[in-house]
Amino acid sequence: MRAPIPTWTFALVVVRLGRRFLLVQESTHGQGWYLPAGRVEPGESIVTGACREAEEESGLPIVPEGILRVEHTPHPDGGARLRVFFLARPADDTPPLAAPNEHCLQARWVTLAEAAQLPLRGAEVLDILRYVEAGKPVYPLSLLCEERSGW
Repeated sequence: MRAPIPTWTFALVVVRLGRRFLLVQESTHGQGWYLPAGRVEPGESIVTGACREAEEESGLPIVPEGILRVEHTPHPDGGARLRVFFLARPADDTPPLAAPNEHCLQARWVTLAEAAQLPLRGAEVLDILRYVEAGKPVYPLSLLCEERSGW
């Protein structure tokens, strides 16, 4: 019998409100601005992890609306990383995190042009925001389901 492949699973969330997007300033990774994101905890669904991470990092409860992208990256050591990018909207009119908490320094609504002026954690932030703003495909949440959940 072969050993299971250790896989780290991450949820990343693009929260959109009109022409604005929610970004968080991380307290790690050089304090760059990024999407609300984080590792899915053991026993947690990817969708639940996305909601939890977004609220922990930004202070906003969200409603996931679809899937933008799924990435699976195998590593030479035999492990892998799985990242699921979600599109979401705010669940209510809760303002973004204004003061540091244990997860992030702050959160802010920004336009694509404003995001381009921030010190971002990586170029992929602008790539995914441009994708959403251009109206590219958003896939149904029903693509993610548990085994034996029926068709």
